[in-house]
Amino acid sequence: MVTLPKVNELGFFEIRLESIGGLGANLAGKMLAEAGVMGVGLNGVSFSSYGSEKKGSAVKAHIRFCDINTRIRDTSPVERPHVIGVFHENLSKTINVISGMQEDSIVLVNSKKTPEQLKSQLKLKAGIIAVVDATGIAMEENNRVNMAMLGGLFRLCEFLDAEFMKGVIRKSLEKKYPAAVQPALNTFQRGYDEMSFQTFGLEEGDEMPTFVRMDTPVLGYETQPIGGLITNPGNSILKDLSISRAGKMPHFADDKCIHCAACDNVCPDFCFVWEEQSDKKGRPQMFLQGIDYQYCKGCLKCVQACPTDALSSELEEDGYADGHRVAHKFHLAI
Repeated sequence: MVTLPKVNELGFFEIRLESIGGLGANLAGKMLAEAGVMGVGLNGVSFSSYGSEKKGSAVKAHIRFCDINTRIRDTSPVERPHVIGVFHENLSKTINVISGMQEDSIVLVNSKKTPEQLKSQLKLKAGIIAVVDATGIAMEENNRVNMAMLGGLFRLCEFLDAEFMKGVIRKSLEKKYPAAVQPALNTFQRGYDEMSFQTFGLEEGDEMPTFVRMDTPVLGYETQPIGGLITNPGNSILKDLSISRAGKMPHFADDKCIHCAACDNVCPDFCFVWEEQSDKKGRPQMFLQGIDYQYCKGCLKCVQACPTDALSSELEEDGYADGHRVAHKFHLAI
């Protein structure tokens, strides 16, 4: 039987996966737990928490491992994880994905950025940042992000048996989806091999953030502003759907556009920005100005609907959405 590298006061080694619906974090958590229990003889449990079951909504998967003689009587969410897996780096825009992280915790991020860049983005003071381009690997292998993330997690959790995990993948897929077995194995192996990491120590005189439970309300009786003012109301203007994009996004070529509005008719989130101008004969007509990428979740229905190839499906590059966004002009009462 293996020995866990570290445990908390209850004897648990804990992992938390931060993801969105559609990237397979729930399944990844179950497979991780199976590899620990059936593969190396640990006690383990896996469960997930999420809101509405739909693609793009926030998902958390919680995994606990402990010695075979330790009973698991705690099924509360993982608040102080030893390892965190972030399946989409843009989750950090709206969710504190490193909540409860300790000085020696590890966070694995699906990203093309360097650990130094992610340290700033995540506002991390100390810990180990591991990086793997899970989206890029999954698209090249025609598979899913969760398999590449699992590969990285197995590299970080050395007490788990990667070869046993490959057997779990085969068992899960070979009956219903035999053609998906080899791509899944390739994706898992590449996630394992291509992961890199860097350790960041706590700077002198600094300290880790005070731990706050994830279920502490932002606007509770102790935390609301004076007068009960809601400083950040939830509405469609403030929403940001960029966390829902899973590797591809539409590009707009103005010189090919005939302003037929076929894209706007199929867009579920009103991403397209229009402006009334005069046509060649001086008549008023609506002309497409571009895409407000804040509201684009990468469904690519617009690309399928476009009759002139003015819209194309491209791999998302860091900074492209911010650099090419055409913001909506909302007329607000002030």
